Amino acid sequence: MVYFSLVVFFLVSIIFSFLCSIWEAVLLSITPSYAQIKLKEGGKVGQLLDEFKDNIDRPLSAILTLNTIAHTVGAIGVGAQAEKVFESSGGFDLFGFHIGVNAIIATVMTLAILILSEIIPKTLGANYWKRLTNFTVLSLDFVIKILFPFVWLSQKITKSLKKDKSKSILSRADFSAMTDIGEKTGVFKEGESKIIKNLLRFNTIRTKDVMTPRTVVVASNEEMTINEFYEKYRDALRFSRVPIFKEAKDQITGFFLKDELLQHIIDKKGDQALKSIKRDILIVNEQFPIPDLFTKFIETREHIALVVDEFGGMAGIASMEDVIETLLGLEIVDEMDNSEDMQDLARRKWEQRAKDLGLIQIIGEAETEDENS
Repeated sequence: MVYFSLVVFFLVSIIFSFLCSIWEAVLLSITPSYAQIKLKEGGKVGQLLDEFKDNIDRPLSAILTLNTIAHTVGAIGVGAQAEKVFESSGGFDLFGFHIGVNAIIATVMTLAILILSEIIPKTLGANYWKRLTNFTVLSLDFVIKILFPFVWLSQKITKSLKKDKSKSILSRADFSAMTDIGEKTGVFKEGESKIIKNLLRFNTIRTKDVMTPRTVVVASNEEMTINEFYEKYRDALRFSRVPIFKEAKDQITGFFLKDELLQHIIDKKGDQALKSIKRDILIVNEQFPIPDLFTKFIETREHIALVVDEFGGMAGIASMEDVIETLLGLEIVDEMDNSEDMQDLARRKWEQRAKDLGLIQIIGEAETEDENS
């Protein structure tokens, strides 16, 4: 009977500790996205899992309480029964040291707890958490109800020590790192990973970083007639929107649509000035954040904006295309790039981009240069 009691105390202690370790490993391995998936699937498991993730202290308190009880009761029970079984044994000598029965029992219990109730269950829980999610959630719900007084007391203690819950534990750097991991493991393709990381740094980019600088903006004098523009600058019709100015390029007054210009020519209204088909242009500061610019484009249903500097002078032109190119991976020069003259590097990069797009002259000013030559 004594041997039976010894085995029972040992097994009960190990089994409950084994379960606690599995529950803990599974609970901490469940990702927020998987929890949301289970919640959308409906059912009791999804609802409980959402509650556990929202208040993680509650299930962890139940796990730690039960685990502590199992270890304490197991150690006391095994020690008491072992003392009865081996009371006549005085132990043995090893390398000149006397090793008593209590030391042997403590060593065996320590190894059993380490291997059978820590290493093995936590490894299983971390590797098979999806399969064990339903079992973990439902069994933990039962344990929480049974140990409610202890869980309540534990929550009261931890609540006073807990950090601000409103602050997320995940930063943008964490999400960027997870994107890199997803790309390496094949979850994301290289292009998808690039877009996600660009989106994460979207809020740090300003309009001045993506605009077409003033020096390479294609613009035309608003007094020029539609026919004159069409005859002399047909190459500019590759652009769907062309800004127009009054007297000087710094005085942008609006823009016109290529389609409207062509329609006026068809309707034999080509003798009208470009200002007759002028549309108001959106104006933003060069420090305007790109996400806000994108939202403004969507809300106003516009695709082009005049970018002004801190003094109100023209800095350049930004378009919806610029914003989308940035999101899809257009190289942006920032202050962390290793270059002695960042402004010169930025200018050369934008000039190359302008040449590639055919933005190599300023309509109206180019006409003056031709006449002078």
